[in-house]
Amino acid sequence: QVQLEESGGGLALPGGSLSLSCTASGRSVRWSAMGWFRQSSGKEREFVAAASSVSSNTWYGDSVKGRFTISRDDAKNTVHLQMNNLKPEDSAIYYCAADMVIRSELWTADYLGQGTPVTVSA
Repeated sequence: QVQLEESGGGLALPGGSLSLSCTASGRSVRWSAMGWFRQSSGKEREFVAAASSVSSNTWYGDSVKGRFTISRDDAKNTVHLQMNNLKPEDSAIYYCAADMVIRSELWTADYLGQGTPVTVSA
């Protein structure tokens, strides 16, 4: 079992920045792809970003490419999401994820955190 705890988030102005962090506990996630999903009211959950520790590869959803950066620190069992040039449409609950896999171009995860809210508004 893996427990995930997010921190960060909050309120930002359009064009501003926020940073999210997630710490995993229960077992090492060194060999697990970790990342983030988000979900806003009335919409389906959306893939945001993922990072593999084995190959150091990263993946991003089309709507955040060039604006968000994912990184991880396997020594600390953490993953981070730096969000720049935020837009109102980035407002959502952001969920940390572990044991992520992609099948038929869809990302899924075995573990999700409780979520942390991000609001982008003037």
